Amino acid sequence: MTIRGHKPDEGPALESLFTRVFTEFDSEEEGRMVGRLARKLMDETSAGDLSGFVIENGGSLVAAIFFSRLTFASGVQAFLLGPVAVHSGHQGQGIGQRLIHHGLKALKAEGVEFAVTYGDPRFYGKVGFDPIDPEVVVPPFALSQPEGWLGQSLSATPLAALSGRCTCVPPLNDPAYW
Repeated sequence: MTIRGHKPDEGPALESLFTRVFTEFDSEEEGRMVGRLARKLMDETSAGDLSGFVIENGGSLVAAIFFSRLTFASGVQAFLLGPVAVHSGHQGQGIGQRLIHHGLKALKAEGVEFAVTYGDPRFYGKVGFDPIDPEVVVPPFALSQPEGWLGQSLSATPLAALSGRCTCVPPLNDPAYW
């Protein structure tokens, strides 16, 4: 299995992967929503505001992840992790964690100071994310599950230094994702 950056022409394949994984995990509606989000992130986000990585095995996409810019008035460099998907036949093998670590390392090398995500604290805690207070680090929209607002420092600056309201890239600018 190899990890590499996503390619712009992989939109249909990545949309299909996210749709399939989230349909199997949750529902057909959730699958379509996350698949469309992945495609919109690729199609509508400027290159400097999006980093995507995939794992492929024998030419087939097994997993994918996107990181998109979060903008703070303070100018801090931060990216939002999500969505991430691992093909159901490859789950439970550490592939998602491997992909997340790879992406975080790449962001750190680019000078990104913080990574934030919105998801399962039990899973993301395994890859270094800690809870953050949505009243201190204010998300773009009200959170349906505030306990899932998580972050980690990728620099010498402690996570506690992250604060203020953030805005997201246009494809995520929809309360349905929050």
